[in-house]
Amino acid sequence: MNEPILSVAGVSKTFVLHLREGARLPVVSGAGFQLLAGECVALGGPSGAGKSSVLKMVYGNYRVDAGHIRVREGGEVVDVATADPRRLIRLRARTMGYVSQFLRVIPRIGALDVVAEPLVGDGVAREEATARAGDLLARLNLPERLWPLPPATFSGGEQQRVNIARGLIAHRPLLLMDEPTASLDAANRQVVVDLIGEKKRAGVAILGIFHDAEVRDAVCDRVIDVTEFAKAA
Repeated sequence: MNEPILSVAGVSKTFVLHLREGARLPVVSGAGFQLLAGECVALGGPSGAGKSSVLKMVYGNYRVDAGHIRVREGGEVVDVATADPRRLIRLRARTMGYVSQFLRVIPRIGALDVVAEPLVGDGVAREEATARAGDLLARLNLPERLWPLPPATFSGGEQQRVNIARGLIAHRPLLLMDEPTASLDAANRQVVVDLIGEKKRAGVAILGIFHDAEVRDAVCDRVIDVTEFAKAA
């Protein structure tokens, strides 16, 4: 039986606007879906529908008001909605990867080390980790002269390629992606499409936001319309 890697059930979220006298802004209500190994699913809907909020709730950046977000980690199931911070950190380190829109790294660390760090954290020897990081950066067409430099000095598109490489270099059974190709040209978008395809074939479950329709059509098996969750909120 193919058990889901991710199972979202009855999830609701409301933001409280403390600078507006406690006004409440409902985002989603009763959100529910499942994600299987080797499947890429897009969160769809217009801007403001709650796509990024759903993604952040799955990753544990936003707490939920109700419901469950269950992630399978080997023989154990972890509920992100109720997990304590230490358990959530372990889940992210071993099972759940994330490619955000923006690169957030320690200043003055070179791009090659930034990308290699997840592998080093997994116990891979640094020499092998940096070699694999270099291969991935080369594939994403980041010039080798930039590899020793801090990504903070790069253009938006260059930073995003470092971001993608860091997010994809280590194996994580569940991968979250927030507009991974937003700052990329056509050639590098195709590289990312190819990399996502390889992750799917390796059994990785991918949940993402893909505003680029061509990329979405190329990599996604189905689209979840988040507006259906927003209507109930």
